[in-house]
Amino acid sequence: MEDRLPRKLAAILYADVAGYSRLTGEDEDATHRRLSEYLDQIAVTIERHGGRVMHYAGDAVLAMFEAVVDALSCAAQVQNELKTRNEDLPDERKVQFRIGVNLGDVIEDRDDIYGDGVNVAARLEGLAEPGGICISESVHTAVGNKLPFHYEFLGEQEVKNIVKPVKAYHARLKPDAVLPEPRGTPRKGKRMQRPVVAAVVVLLVVVGGALTWLKPWEPREEPASIERMAFPLPDKPSIAVLAFENLTGDAAQEYLSDGISENIITELSRFKQFFVVARQSSFSYKGKPVEVRQVGRELGVRYVLEGSVQTSGNKLRVTAQLINTMDGNHLWAERYDRERKDIFAVQDEITRTIVATLAENIDLAEYERTRSKPPQSLTAYELWARGETQWLTFTKGGNEQARQLYERARKLDPGYAEAYAGLAWVHINGYRWGWSETLSRDESLTLALEMARKAVELAPFNHYSHWALANALMQSGQIEQALVEYDRALERNPNDASLLADSAEPLVYAGRPKEAVVRMKTAVRLNPYHPDWYLWTLGWAQYFGGDYEEALASLKKMSQMPNLARRSLATTYVRLGRLEEARAVVAEFLKNDPDYTLEKLRLNIKGKFINPADEKRLIDDLRKAGLPE
Repeated sequence: MEDRLPRKLAAILYADVAGYSRLTGEDEDATHRRLSEYLDQIAVTIERHGGRVMHYAGDAVLAMFEAVVDALSCAAQVQNELKTRNEDLPDERKVQFRIGVNLGDVIEDRDDIYGDGVNVAARLEGLAEPGGICISESVHTAVGNKLPFHYEFLGEQEVKNIVKPVKAYHARLKPDAVLPEPRGTPRKGKRMQRPVVAAVVVLLVVVGGALTWLKPWEPREEPASIERMAFPLPDKPSIAVLAFENLTGDAAQEYLSDGISENIITELSRFKQFFVVARQSSFSYKGKPVEVRQVGRELGVRYVLEGSVQTSGNKLRVTAQLINTMDGNHLWAERYDRERKDIFAVQDEITRTIVATLAENIDLAEYERTRSKPPQSLTAYELWARGETQWLTFTKGGNEQARQLYERARKLDPGYAEAYAGLAWVHINGYRWGWSETLSRDESLTLALEMARKAVELAPFNHYSHWALANALMQSGQIEQALVEYDRALERNPNDASLLADSAEPLVYAGRPKEAVVRMKTAVRLNPYHPDWYLWTLGWAQYFGGDYEEALASLKKMSQMPNLARRSLATTYVRLGRLEEARAVVAEFLKNDPDYTLEKLRLNIKGKFINPADEKRLIDDLRKAGLPE
């Protein structure tokens, strides 16, 4: 329609006071004064996180952010600050805010925003607990594991004036979690006309400028321009690893910072889905004042990794940060503190951890980048990246969407090995969980093996191809051959934490659960912001290893438990003698999958366990928990 107003994708934060009418009824003047102070503080925190206050409505505030990570970080920071302010007040006088965060389309008009994106944020605020945060499915997907939150799924919520149900989550900071430093740039927006707020903002700008001057290793967030790049951007994610800065004060320690940078380049190059600039090019900026925009433009890369190395006595500190050259945003930052007892072993450990975490964060950034692109304009890589996100939901619908995306990628580029490997994974799921509408389980397994072998044929040195083949072999009951293929994949890339985690499963089938647990704990260490399925696999291995309390602890750490994982939780409860809880878990499992039986389980695990006693234990425990024959 010609009169349709332009829309944009934005992160929206809506905050409102819980029990405001009661508070004002008890002491109107004191409540108003305290609310006024709190709104000032919230406005400052929003601006520090790169957001913009759009309007106030009595006790509520609406803000908009360009980056959803900034919006959720801001929400958590606001609640932390207000919690501190409320500590000395009696419970009945505390002014607590509920906050809703949504990622959606908005209409921006006359310095304000409107539309369903705003309405959903307001409805989410109403679902939040006092002092808590409620987010939408779009926020949960976009943020992924970038922030240290636990997420509690609230189901699909029917909310006022929104046609479709809204999938909602409580977002809670993990214990002792540290939020990243605000990475946004203060922007002009509607503000309450209060001198104290203006003064605080000016002070923050001055202090922020001083800190930037005192910390020259912090990147300058200036955007690159695709049109001005010396080289066209590759279809796949491109990254330059700059020489880490030696902050030890000793030129003789240069080998340490250079060594870490060089190792990261070497190990990151094992991920064949990335384009990694050679050392000679990225090290050409060493010792020079350089801007991210310049690196992006001159090397033709979308991402830059930079960092520093410091020592103090027997202590070593390495910092690393990933920056998007397109918009200057920090996508990830981490600090590693280690003892220098065996400097080269420590260097290798830090390198592997950085690379494993970096790879996942690039994948998340790529998903967020491609999510809003029109489907018809997607490249084969972008189709594959979207497919990965879908099949990792571990749902039938997600698996089918992934299959369609991988098929489109294969047609677009018939020589693209990752597309065949992706198809192998969706057919593995079709065999394992019966998720194919058109194929029998045997046909799904046959196709999984066919697609995986084609991927290996096209890319014999690609760890992802061997990984898909290894899992397909495991599903077919060829456990020893599967272990060989997992080893081949790990030889090609020992830094893929998810590959390492997945390779633990056949060790359990082979009667080696203790080894599987060790491997899983290594994967968790390599990728501290790991997805939930790591904990699922760890708990499963601990169950077969007889460590039932540890298994329960691992499974309970999952922020959102897939229905299939409830089987592992139920068997663990059985072994701990907690039968009522085991039966309650199975009842919840059957509510979501009423047709699942022990017979289906037998088909899934047929021929996999080398020790028949392990298979019998699993079936017996699920029978005790109430799973029907």
